[in-house]
Amino acid sequence: MQRILITGIGGQVGAALIQQVQAFYGVDDLVKVVDRSSFDLTDADGMLALLDDFLPTIIINPAAYTAVDLAESEQDLATTINAHAPAVLADWAKQHDALLLHYSTDYVFNGQKTAAYQEDDLTDPQNVYGQSKLDGERAIVSSGCRHLIFRTSWVYSAHGKNFVKTILRLAAERDQLSIVADQQGAPTAADVIAGVSLAVLRQYGQMTPQQQQRVHGIYHLTGTGATTWHAFAQYIVQQAQPYQTLRCSAENILPIPSSAYPTPAKRPANSCLDTRKLTETFDVVLPTWQSSVDQVIAQIFHPALD
Repeated sequence: MQRILITGIGGQVGAALIQQVQAFYGVDDLVKVVDRSSFDLTDADGMLALLDDFLPTIIINPAAYTAVDLAESEQDLATTINAHAPAVLADWAKQHDALLLHYSTDYVFNGQKTAAYQEDDLTDPQNVYGQSKLDGERAIVSSGCRHLIFRTSWVYSAHGKNFVKTILRLAAERDQLSIVADQQGAPTAADVIAGVSLAVLRQYGQMTPQQQQRVHGIYHLTGTGATTWHAFAQYIVQQAQPYQTLRCSAENILPIPSSAYPTPAKRPANSCLDTRKLTETFDVVLPTWQSSVDQVIAQIFHPALD
């Protein structure tokens, strides 16, 4: 029987994982979920004590420092959580032959490529957050543990703080919005990340050790298609209109360049990730980003659908 530890349950992906893991595996002593209060990623000794006590065979780690702009002034903390903590998990997993499923980001790339990034493209983070996540990837790979690393992008859900909920709030308050239009990527719902993760784990569990060894590595997991933040915002407002009367229409969301909205952390202009390695290695289907947005908006306005 697998013993599964899920970190970061207070985040969007962590919350989605809990729902889907419990639906599939049930709620029993074989699934342990932890948040920052019970599994402090800045406390290596505490992490090891919990791991030694629970002895997971699978560690799913969506926990991360995700305050991209704040990371520019909190580099040590971001590095501790995003790089050092995954190294602790990976070293423990190696020693105990456990599988580590970890999540990373499109921010490991500089965004200058004109096509979608493949897993083996040159990494070149442009901000502290991206560098800390890349360092975490490298620590996991170098540990030699059994691992699956999923890079994703533009994550949102019906829970927590994210771009979809921010746009809905602002569109209800204002007559006009200005949104960056020169950065492109693939919005990715946390439910999709969780569902694909569990589908991959089920398939992995049916493989021989030799097959498992061949599939260890880094994969890109995003919604299919691409859009800009500006077009994403317009789509959100359009799809929300049947549920709520908004002051700002899609036509009144104005496109602006990144230079008009400066942030402490530089963002990649191109965050598109090529997902073919994932879909060719595992039997999974990635939905269009639009269909996932539709579902999340329905969940926001009708929580019973969640």
